[in-house]
Amino acid sequence: MPIELTPLPYARDALEPHISAATVDLHHGRHEAGYVERVNAIAKDLGVTFKSLEDAVADARERKHTPLFNMAAQAWNHWFYWQSMRPHGGGRPGGAIGALIDRQPGGYDRLAADLRAAATAHFGSGWAWLVVADGRPAVTTTGNAELPPAPNVPLLVIDVWEHAYYLDYRNQRAAYVAAVVDHLLNWDWANARLAAATAATPAARSARA
Repeated sequence: MPIELTPLPYARDALEPHISAATVDLHHGRHEAGYVERVNAIAKDLGVTFKSLEDAVADARERKHTPLFNMAAQAWNHWFYWQSMRPHGGGRPGGAIGALIDRQPGGYDRLAADLRAAATAHFGSGWAWLVVADGRPAVTTTGNAELPPAPNVPLLVIDVWEHAYYLDYRNQRAAYVAAVVDHLLNWDWANARLAAATAATPAARSARA
């Protein structure tokens, strides 16, 4: 079966007034859908079937197939982006990720400022990520379709390609980024990602044995 476009986890207008339904329609219904279609077209040309976008990304890396990687990674990044937001989100996180952030110098205020700065200052198209590696949260960016390299585990992402914000904010990327950080970030998703990453570590598996 071909890979299908994953439905949004909320209504197309649920992120308003910060991200409009028109932007969501263009972003999810055209850009992301186009990446998925091209993954399926490349798979057909190669005579292969991918079980998931992760499978397609891994296959592209193994083949050193740049067009496949770009399409599959972009589709995965977009799926992750929609999960990274929720209506009435943002603000200070609770749970394990909140505790982890609070233990770092500067706490949440420092991390939020670092995330805004990284997303706003990133040159060209790409992504600003909140990741965890070696038990510490960090902010990083990637260009174009790239994902954060191991051992970084992505927890949240902000899309800084122009199609993510131009209809609503024109060239004011900083205003878009601030809206996402302050009002939309899905800390429940970050906590779920952190829990999954923690459970997958060798130490955690040994502790459960």
